[in-house]
Amino acid sequence: QVQLVESGGGLVQAGGSLRLSCAASGRTFSNYRMGWFRQTPGKEREFVAGINRSGGSLYYADSVKGRFTISRDNAKNTVYLQMNSLKPEDTAVYYCAATERLSNFRVLSGYDYWGQGTQVTVSS
Repeated sequence: QVQLVESGGGLVQAGGSLRLSCAASGRTFSNYRMGWFRQTPGKEREFVAGINRSGGSLYYADSVKGRFTISRDNAKNTVYLQMNSLKPEDTAVYYCAATERLSNFRVLSGYDYWGQGTQVTVSS
């Protein structure tokens, strides 16, 4: 089992940047495929970005492609989400997720472990 703790959320103006971090503990981090999702009130949690075990394969939602970058540092047991050119519609609670399975990166059911989330608010 792995425990995930997100950090780095906050309030930023439109056009600004934030970097989210997700620190993992409990098992060998490099065994896990990682993802970022986000959720706003009344809506389903949606896929944002995913990364394979080595960091060599990256996946993005169309809505963030070209603005967000997912990366990982297996030596630090951490996955990151660099968010640039932020828009008000990026406002959400952002969640980190992990799985050891060879599952679909883009769906909730593809992950087994979740962090508690971190709030990102983008003002216009």
